[in-house]
Amino acid sequence: MNSIPPQVDLTASRRQKLSERIAASLRQDFLSGQVSLGQKLPTETQLAGTFDVSRTVIREAVAALVADGLLETRQGAGIFVIGHQTSGPIKIQDRSSNISHALNVLEVRIALETESAALAATRRNASQEAQIQERFFEFDRLLQLGEPTGQADFAFHRSVAEATNNPFYVEVLDALGARTIPCDVTSPYAAEDVLSFSYQAGLQREHLAILNAISAGDAAGARDAMRAHLSASQERYRERLRDRRTRYQSDIEAT
Repeated sequence: MNSIPPQVDLTASRRQKLSERIAASLRQDFLSGQVSLGQKLPTETQLAGTFDVSRTVIREAVAALVADGLLETRQGAGIFVIGHQTSGPIKIQDRSSNISHALNVLEVRIALETESAALAATRRNASQEAQIQERFFEFDRLLQLGEPTGQADFAFHRSVAEATNNPFYVEVLDALGARTIPCDVTSPYAAEDVLSFSYQAGLQREHLAILNAISAGDAAGARDAMRAHLSASQERYRERLRDRRTRYQSDIEAT
């Protein structure tokens, strides 16, 4: 006698996927600074309307962020942002604002992201691949408008980490937060040459090589493209140090 397979609760499964997407979207808002520490979130009803989902889905997303230590629900007061880091032992306290710090960050990123790009090429699903491409074109849109691209740059790299389907790659990037992309208009590393259209267009060409390799399922190519991109960033920082030293030497000799 054939056994009857158990019923699969498709509604619960779909709700879980929606709540995970909403939690990821809110988490990105916290990390990018769009939502400030201590800020009160809209009500469940308002969030449900914003995301066009049920209050149950919002409640599950909020519960996940509470568990991560990002949100706190206060009886009678609402939901508040209490942290910008994910849960877990990763705590990066260094707030240095110099090029040596940027080089340290890039060294960590090379070790982390070259492998995440390779894994993304073999593990990504259609939705994750589409998200990487969407983040790529968001960077391009902001570039064409002459607006800051730092958050879009971070979002592109984070979407690659998400496509590994290993949450620890995302956790490390989230721990680095805004320091992952130090050369934005609001950063102490910002300079006219770094913020120029041609400079950022060069970054975008490097992003395209990463995107193409991941889309092609080429793990080795994705790894090489990511390493080339981050190594080139290291060299750009070193070049700025050399230029500063050369200008200083010239000023001494002129006196």
